[in-house]
Amino acid sequence: MAKPTDPGIFVQTDSVGAETERLAAIMACLRDPETGCPWDIEQDFATIAPYTIEEAHEVADAIARQAWGELSGELGDLALQVVFHAQMAAEAGHFSLLDVLRGINAKMIARHPHVFGDESRVKSAAQQTEDWEKIKSAERAAKAETGVLDGVALGLPALTRALKLQKRAARVGFDWPSTAEVVAKIVEEANELVEARDKLGAEEIAEEYGDLMFVMVNLGRHLGLDAEACLRAANGKFTRRFAFIEAELAKVGKRPADSDLAEMDALWDAAKRSGL
Repeated sequence: MAKPTDPGIFVQTDSVGAETERLAAIMACLRDPETGCPWDIEQDFATIAPYTIEEAHEVADAIARQAWGELSGELGDLALQVVFHAQMAAEAGHFSLLDVLRGINAKMIARHPHVFGDESRVKSAAQQTEDWEKIKSAERAAKAETGVLDGVALGLPALTRALKLQKRAARVGFDWPSTAEVVAKIVEEANELVEARDKLGAEEIAEEYGDLMFVMVNLGRHLGLDAEACLRAANGKFTRRFAFIEAELAKVGKRPADSDLAEMDALWDAAKRSGL
């Protein structure tokens, strides 16, 4: 195991492979039980997983903002998460970073026979997607994941997981034929939510609310939309318009807490008219 005094840790190189090894050595030093960082030593898979998810979202955020100057750093943060998990796995005797890299390399080659094999590259994007799903289905079967919904990660954002579950079910025919049926189901679920609010308890209200959200994701899928991306865009729009409200109120020496709903609604409408 590398030590903090090893000179190679501090020397930048021009090789992707060497820099990967350098990062792995740095992580090993941080996890060294005698000379490492107390915080890093205390971590385990469960405590690091939320940071992994957070870093992935920060990568997506930089891309959404087209903050190309930040993207390199965010990708580096995400790469560190891979190395962190691999180091903990190696310590526990599960696998190593080399196993991770070998595994993903083999998977990419196997999933692209039209590039690395003898299959024709003359395919539509739709055909390539279908072929990709067939290969993934075979991989799931090899892992004894025989159910249609097996392998859809529990740790995905809920909207993203709902979309993936629905797509899987749709492949075997469990789907509404058109958006009309989905809209009708939304009305039904909305009515059930109102009934639960008026007559039932908190648990039933939460269940009906979840059902309504699930069907909303389904409507987005039928319209060719990604609910996660749409909600992210809506969050951005809300943030911009509320910032406009704050800025306009500040011009007259006020804060939102000093205002009322009517005034803020009028400013919201002004923000919409301005194109925000």
